[in-house]
Amino acid sequence: MSASPLGARPVPNAVGDGAARSVRHPLARALLALTFSTGLVDAVSYLGLGRVFTANMTGNIVLLGFGIASSEGLPVVAPLVSLGAFLAGSAIGGVLAVTTADRRPQHVARTLGMEIGLLLGAAIVAATAEVQPATFSGDVVIAMLALAMGVRNATVRRLAVPDLTTTVLTMTLTGLAADSRLAGGSGKGSVRRIAAVLAMLTGAFAGALLLRISFVAPLLAAAGIALLVALAYVPFAHREA
Repeated sequence: MSASPLGARPVPNAVGDGAARSVRHPLARALLALTFSTGLVDAVSYLGLGRVFTANMTGNIVLLGFGIASSEGLPVVAPLVSLGAFLAGSAIGGVLAVTTADRRPQHVARTLGMEIGLLLGAAIVAATAEVQPATFSGDVVIAMLALAMGVRNATVRRLAVPDLTTTVLTMTLTGLAADSRLAGGSGKGSVRRIAAVLAMLTGAFAGALLLRISFVAPLLAAAGIALLVALAYVPFAHREA
């Protein structure tokens, strides 16, 4: 249980900075692997499904505004589908956090199980249907990916490891610059922040390359990473509990 500001409720499952301060810590490695998979997932949605994000909701909000303004033919339905599914997934993740209480291994295991199932489901849809932007099958894939990312995001939020949200980097980059020695700071946490940026960058790069092979390839890769994280981290979390 992590410390909370005066008057605020403690956040169950929070491990805070001390538990995963080093990138060598199993939890930090697990979150970096999931950050890499975010690059894969958003490569599928943005490059393959018509400029929509399924993990980065900040970008989605901006794209939705552009689409409503009819700028450059940007979509409106797809971002709305993604946002709705992401919110639903976040709500499910919140329920998981309540039902598992402080049993972090079970919480993480259930989250990863849902993510793996949804990613594999999206891969099956992509393999059996002609998935294109602005089609029903495309929207189904968007919804499944955003639902998975919403569940994961809610869980990672409960873990509360600074700079390792797995889906967004804005505050990570802000901290990297603001706390740097050039800005008069200590530079503490720079390695973790740089690792997070590189993980998402290389994930997006790999996703773009895998899309050249097939639509299914990056989805299977993302599901495989989630499975490896479950097999590697959950047993450690059980031992640590």
